[in-house]
Amino acid sequence: MQLVIGNKNYSSWSMRPWVLMRQAGIAFEEVLLRFDGFAPDSRFQRELAAYTPARRVPVLIDGDGDGDGDGAFSVWDTLAIAEYLAEKFPQARLWPDDVRARARARSVCAEMHAGFPALRSHCPMNVEASLPEVGARLMREQPAVGTDLERIVALWSELLQQHGGPLLFGRFTIADAYFAPVCSRLRTYALPVPPRIAAYVEAVHALPGVQAWVKDALEEREFLDFEEPYRSSR
Repeated sequence: MQLVIGNKNYSSWSMRPWVLMRQAGIAFEEVLLRFDGFAPDSRFQRELAAYTPARRVPVLIDGDGDGDGDGAFSVWDTLAIAEYLAEKFPQARLWPDDVRARARARSVCAEMHAGFPALRSHCPMNVEASLPEVGARLMREQPAVGTDLERIVALWSELLQQHGGPLLFGRFTIADAYFAPVCSRLRTYALPVPPRIAAYVEAVHALPGVQAWVKDALEEREFLDFEEPYRSSR
């Protein structure tokens, strides 16, 4: 299996399935396409077109996805990739075992997939950076960021209370991989959260799969101005 991703320092969408597979012990080959812009004629877009007509990362390529020898099968979109992996590797228990907990995990992943636009827009993922002053300013000047943060705190608090922590459903699941980029944002911008939420953020950050992603992100040493609205250099 191959997983096509973008820069680890910036690509929150790529982080989700990469961390999921690494943490769950699912073997894959990484194909990293470095960002140079997102215009149709950019190198990144031209290279990505060879893997998916959607021209978005991540993309999972299964060398024999249906097992009948017909050749490679591609899956794009993080939720579709997560569901495909859960079905292909049931022994990995990527979703919670309980039917209601499983439905709730799917619900919160879908909410993340489609929601929190202010947090996404104003707090772009940047693993390497430390921008607490930007976070403080955003909390003062962008009420929608605070609204998104309140919902995340409420969502995580309920799940941690219900399942006892340290992760959202007790043990590691797709939901934790899905929120790993949010945890990264909270660290980068030092957004204010209650102690139990801060402990969850640190528990996710300490996962071996997340630590491996962070290590690679820090080693990229690239500065892309179109990904960093709050800095002029690294």
